[in-house]
Amino acid sequence: MYFKDIPIRETIMRTWLSSSVVTTSDIKKLGATLFFLAWTILPAGAQLPARPPDPTQADNRFDNVIEDWATPSLSGSHLLPVPPLSPFVDDTHSEYRVELFQLQWRPGDPLDLYVIKPTGVKNPPVILNLYGYPADTPAYRMEVFQKELTKGGFAAVGFVCALTGHRYHGRPMKEWFLSELQESLATSAHDVQMILNYLAARGDLDMTRVGMFGQGSGATIAILASAVDPRIKVLDVLDPWGDWPTWMATSEFPPKDERPDYVKPEFLKKIAPLETLDWLPKIQAKKSRFQQLLFDTDTPPPVKEKLRAAVPAGTPVVLYKTIDEFKAAFPYSTNLDWLKRELRALPDSSPPAAKPTSPQP
Repeated sequence: MYFKDIPIRETIMRTWLSSSVVTTSDIKKLGATLFFLAWTILPAGAQLPARPPDPTQADNRFDNVIEDWATPSLSGSHLLPVPPLSPFVDDTHSEYRVELFQLQWRPGDPLDLYVIKPTGVKNPPVILNLYGYPADTPAYRMEVFQKELTKGGFAAVGFVCALTGHRYHGRPMKEWFLSELQESLATSAHDVQMILNYLAARGDLDMTRVGMFGQGSGATIAILASAVDPRIKVLDVLDPWGDWPTWMATSEFPPKDERPDYVKPEFLKKIAPLETLDWLPKIQAKKSRFQQLLFDTDTPPPVKEKLRAAVPAGTPVVLYKTIDEFKAAFPYSTNLDWLKRELRALPDSSPPAAKPTSPQP
């Protein structure tokens, strides 16, 4: 197989997804931010069928789409959501129901969205989950993962970043998440807001209690989205990327042969409007938590320090010194107890029930 222009992380992802076992030594070698992928390739029950990419790349339904990649806000964009395809449904579980939708609002980019709802809970609070590149969606088909996400009566929503997993197609291999970082971050932040629009239109979720968990590049996207959309009431992020000039120059994530392209002024200028250090102090979530893996090498220590310094005052900061400490805190790749507790603690903002009128004499 010819790998010349395939980024090393893309190669790793393909290798992992074709494997049946991931060892602890593999995890340590690849870094803790890829630990979540270990759960995406283990045997899983109740598998939903894979959704193929939309074959209609040239689609006149999206001729009038305008998208501004210079901001996470949708204010300068005009995206056109089309009706979602009929979902795949897995209702074989007693505690929850799994729905897989395909949403789309720009040409050539259908997005798989998992909505996992607890059984017997009317309008449950909802938590969006966004793991970083290169994680895809297979974990959402795992019973143990589904149970953890919905435990306590919460709905879970899962999807992936742009140019990741099933959303990476129709591109030359030299174009990938990092080489197209402006597009990856901006469109993904826009996706979060469009997904919130879709969830609100369903009418079966408590949209006054929306939380979001993001990891790695997904954490960066969650920060961007929270800074421009107050509907995310509680935000929990783990190891976001940022401080782009330093990160691109010193992180171990960019392939060495591609790094020179990522430190060029023209590249840094394009991603400067999406600087995590600038948007982190602007998040609008009522409650937020900031977590970091001190042993991870994707984000260098000086960048981690700058990011910690940029969190809003009063934000709890949690640091994991070792991979064992991290794994203990994230059983089944989840650590949602804090997020769920803060969502429950939000004041009830639902409109009061109408009082019955007395009959007229």
